[in-house]
Amino acid sequence: MRYRVTVLTPTLVGDGQRLSPIDYMVWKDQVNVLDQRRIFKMLAKGPRLEPYLEQIRRATKLDFASWGGYAQNYAVRRIPFENALLTKVWEAARPDSLHIPLFANTPTGPVLPGSAVRGAIRTALTFLRWRDRGVEKVLEQAAERVSGDRIPRYLSQPFDNSEPKAKPGDARLVSGGFKIYQVRTSRLQQGVVSWKDTTPAFAEMATPGTTFEGAWTTEDPRVAGRAAAPAPWAESLLEGQILYATQAKLPALAAKLEELRGKPGLLSIGWGGGFLGKTAAHDTTQAAYRTVLRAMPFYSRAIQTGLPFPKTRRILSEGPTPAFFPGWVSLEVLDK
Repeated sequence: MRYRVTVLTPTLVGDGQRLSPIDYMVWKDQVNVLDQRRIFKMLAKGPRLEPYLEQIRRATKLDFASWGGYAQNYAVRRIPFENALLTKVWEAARPDSLHIPLFANTPTGPVLPGSAVRGAIRTALTFLRWRDRGVEKVLEQAAERVSGDRIPRYLSQPFDNSEPKAKPGDARLVSGGFKIYQVRTSRLQQGVVSWKDTTPAFAEMATPGTTFEGAWTTEDPRVAGRAAAPAPWAESLLEGQILYATQAKLPALAAKLEELRGKPGLLSIGWGGGFLGKTAAHDTTQAAYRTVLRAMPFYSRAIQTGLPFPKTRRILSEGPTPAFFPGWVSLEVLDK
């Protein structure tokens, strides 16, 4: 069997690779990734190698006036910005925000790691098990386990000790492509949205409509049907995101989310989904839930504020308008 993933909102599933500002140049509203090995070979034939190495060593980004010709002639990849307006945004941004995370890639081309799909399926199936068991009961039992002097190493093990029988392999790019999107972090307090970032960041993401296909193996044929059906977990997450967008008065974002309603095989995968995209329970207002989070060092400070949790979201822009939550895709299991 095989499976197909269709990107619905810009999606990044990375492999840890990032472009530093000295790995690329921006020219003609696109990121031109430099073939540094080829450049070194060419410069080694003349006197310009030492000045180039010196700038790489000291500069926060390459001087386009001196080396811009390499963006035209020695680019191994050219990744367009989502919108031409982003060129000026990039030029005004701080150097530390110009490190661009990349979509997973191999020598044969872009790849969607099967582990990202498998993880999302596991979370969705856990949601179903917890719902059938009673989410409140699961959270109360978890709160009891963290009430002692020592937090259990595997807190969720008694409530989620089974693996999904679906084993999606890595999926290859079939159609579509990638763009550089602007990413900002929103913060909602008392119905007013503000932007946590003093400067925007950028990321390479698969564009809506891009498709990947890979091998799908399973020990239980019924898993294919469940995976391809609308997931209650995804619907629960989507409802929370629509509520957030409405409260934050971001109409374009709310409209994009409304378009996802009823999509078959809806999943949230990859980078930028935040805490709620990785949890099997979305209502963080419950007292037992907040007791568990308060016991976790990483979340305790945020919980102590008494504010809604999580209060921040990563949001992508379409032009100048906040328009997407990243990572929404549609999963389809194929017969062949």
